[in-house]
Amino acid sequence: MKINTDFAQRIVIQPDNLPWSPSPSSSVERRILERDGAEGARATSIVRYASGTTFPIHVHDFGEEIFVLEGVFSDERGDHGPGTYLKNAPGSKHTPRADNGCVLFVKVRHMDAKDRLSVVVDTVNANWLPGLVPGLSVMPLSSFNTQHTALVRWSPETYFSAHRHYGGEEILVIDGVFEDEHGRYPKGTWMRSPHLSLHQPFSKDGCTILVKTGHLPF
Repeated sequence: MKINTDFAQRIVIQPDNLPWSPSPSSSVERRILERDGAEGARATSIVRYASGTTFPIHVHDFGEEIFVLEGVFSDERGDHGPGTYLKNAPGSKHTPRADNGCVLFVKVRHMDAKDRLSVVVDTVNANWLPGLVPGLSVMPLSSFNTQHTALVRWSPETYFSAHRHYGGEEILVIDGVFEDEHGRYPKGTWMRSPHLSLHQPFSKDGCTILVKTGHLPF
């Protein structure tokens, strides 16, 4: 299965407009944003667990990133509510479950195989750092080689300079409205921009975005 696998193309998707697709587990559904291959392939999805969902222990050969959007996701490390970021490094394993259901943003099989650091961040209670311009705050979540993941918070009427992203950029709008010269992107929007693409972002209303850079093939 190939969905949005041309990494030279800019893509903007409203996941709420996509149908829920079944998975091998009858209690899990997905809105697939990108995918290259069969089950176990490189993929990015919105994933919905029904109440009582459990999985056997399994290994992530090329890593996994999770951001909890709704409900509580659980594994051996604890119970992870909305706003939790989890990175399961290549070679790591866990036994996930959702006692009362949850909705997750999930990326699998896209990490550098040498990255061996797993991470759990409760972004609701973690500290923000000053950004490069007034009104911008950053919460670094993961960094290895060229790959960087962070939350970025924009106060209303915050404007950034035009810039390019080596290895591309991927954004999920967590809340508010993110903007650039190409359009307006409300809460829930997922967008992917190719290697060395150029844009000039801003937010008139304010927003929070989950950003990953430096991970796209070129």
